[in-house]
Amino acid sequence: MEALNINDFSNHKIEDADVIKRILGGEKELYEILVKRNNQRLYRVIRSYLKDESEIEDVMQNSYIKAYSKLYQFNLASQFSTWLIRIAINESLTALKKKGKTLYLNNQDLNINNDLILEIPDHKQLNPQEKMAQTETKRLLENAIDHLDLKYRTVYVMKEIEEISLKEIATTLDISLANVKIRLHRSKEMLKETLFKLSNTTDIFEFGYSRCDRITEKVMRSI
Repeated sequence: MEALNINDFSNHKIEDADVIKRILGGEKELYEILVKRNNQRLYRVIRSYLKDESEIEDVMQNSYIKAYSKLYQFNLASQFSTWLIRIAINESLTALKKKGKTLYLNNQDLNINNDLILEIPDHKQLNPQEKMAQTETKRLLENAIDHLDLKYRTVYVMKEIEEISLKEIATTLDISLANVKIRLHRSKEMLKETLFKLSNTTDIFEFGYSRCDRITEKVMRSI
């Protein structure tokens, strides 16, 4: 069998289904590829439910471990990321219930930490003024998103930030396509027009670099 370079995860040379087949065939170490491919997306989805960074990472790790333990049940004809997100959402809801938060999907009112600022690594050299402007822009947008009701926040993050298709969101959340469209429209209506224009960026709620490596190492040590 052809040797697989772990670094191939970066440009997706190897399909998820092929990686999974080889993991199930005994190449456990290749699970690292799936973890690194999905870290950013999984973080952002969980971040739409939870706010505490250590709790988010715990849920990420638990989701990966649960997915690994049930990998033999995965339908190779489906998208692994969709299946993984479903697991993560269930883990997130369990975490909320443990904290005593009752979910009213039609009137969500979770406690918001207004002082929360996600540390986002810069992708280019910026001068102090540019860095300050970038930080403030992201702070304003993240704060606006945090104040959306849960059902709108989740759909907005999945579609506008993570760029998941409407159909996949409907499948993942087990709601109709029409419902997804309604929630997305309403989420946008709730955001101010100025913040709305700033949402074109896809590097908010970022989970990369050392944090990506750390969660990957934790998962790989646990399986």
